[in-house]
Amino acid sequence: MEVATRLTWMQEKKLQNYFGEKQFSLLYKASVHGFSTDRLLQICSKQGPTLTVIYSEDLTVGAYMQKDYGEGNYLVTVFVFQETTITECKVGPFKLPMLFDKNVDGNLEVSIHLKEKTMYFNKNAMEKLGLSQIYISFQDCEVFRCEDLLDERKMSGLTELKESLLCAIRNYIPYGGLVHKVRILLLGPVGAGKSSFFNSVRSIFRGHVTNQALVGSDPTGTSEKYRTYFIKDGKDNNTLPFILCDTMGLSEKEGLDMDDIPYILEGHFPDKYQFNSLKLRPKGIGNHTGCPLLKDRIHCVAFVFSANSVGQLSHEMVEKIKRIRRELIKSDVVHVVLLTHVDTLDLITKGDLIDVYKCVPVKLQLEAVHRKLGFALSDIFVVSNYTSEWELEPVIDVLILSALKEMLRAADDFLENFPLEKTGRCV
Repeated sequence: MEVATRLTWMQEKKLQNYFGEKQFSLLYKASVHGFSTDRLLQICSKQGPTLTVIYSEDLTVGAYMQKDYGEGNYLVTVFVFQETTITECKVGPFKLPMLFDKNVDGNLEVSIHLKEKTMYFNKNAMEKLGLSQIYISFQDCEVFRCEDLLDERKMSGLTELKESLLCAIRNYIPYGGLVHKVRILLLGPVGAGKSSFFNSVRSIFRGHVTNQALVGSDPTGTSEKYRTYFIKDGKDNNTLPFILCDTMGLSEKEGLDMDDIPYILEGHFPDKYQFNSLKLRPKGIGNHTGCPLLKDRIHCVAFVFSANSVGQLSHEMVEKIKRIRRELIKSDVVHVVLLTHVDTLDLITKGDLIDVYKCVPVKLQLEAVHRKLGFALSDIFVVSNYTSEWELEPVIDVLILSALKEMLRAADDFLENFPLEKTGRCV
């Protein structure tokens, strides 16, 4: 039978971050395993660092032990968790089992009496923790094993997964060999992270953090031209089988013009095309033959939204995005969502990116995109771009490569459904 903790997700995240980005595994729960010190020590010994949490009627208190229940004397961090505030004090040094021993020889500061369901604090500890009495009664006690969120074993697994994704993308061949490279268009509000996503993809395949696409915070956006980016693989210097296309950001009044969307999708605009506010679009603009082919057109569209602002999109922006989606559906172009900046959400740490889809703040943002814009949850992919890092990190690489792999699959869906009689003709 699975035993569940009484900690809320928010409490658990705050404690994990407070004690150094830890992962908690529930070992002992008094209401299940019995209010017995012997039973607790039997279950929790030789488990490494542990966190003990005591639940009283109106308080959550506990103790963090950086060492195993060994023979040495160690300091213990005792804490009180009230709403969103954690207050701590150090007690000891003493033998760690003494924390649960009613016989306080050698431990006159704090002790947990499981059988009596009481916790004792001396006057000094009581005052440091902001308590009003030296004894508190409690209803339950839980002990967790504490491990680093990004330990050596997990980092090794991430590195293996990264190499597997790199291999799959390097060896990708577009559906039916209809084109040599698929074109993926990035669309999104100004500042959502389109150019940063391209730079991040390029960094991963080059083997170091690099910036080619201009990134900035200008409210009108930094992309005023249509750009098509080929990416070279640092392993053999060959270009990869996809092209990332960047364009002006979407905004309520300025930015990318809705009338430009069909021309972009059909492949009429060349690299470095300067968007023209006068809307002068001569026939065959930017294409030497005046007739774009299947290889020139967009095969997949990725909407890029920032997790920090997607919930605050204006009504005008939402309507513009929905209009673009209708145009994409009309053109049979498969489209997905990239949700960026998730690493900046409250309480999210780099270690959370390993299993980011289970994090409550991320789930809330995914649901906001689904509810507000109508995208299926299965079509929304979470990424963290390289913005201030100096070195590549496997946990970030895996998120980006996983999203890229899904975009290649979306492009294949478009190619598979494209009428065969049109594959060698003008779009």
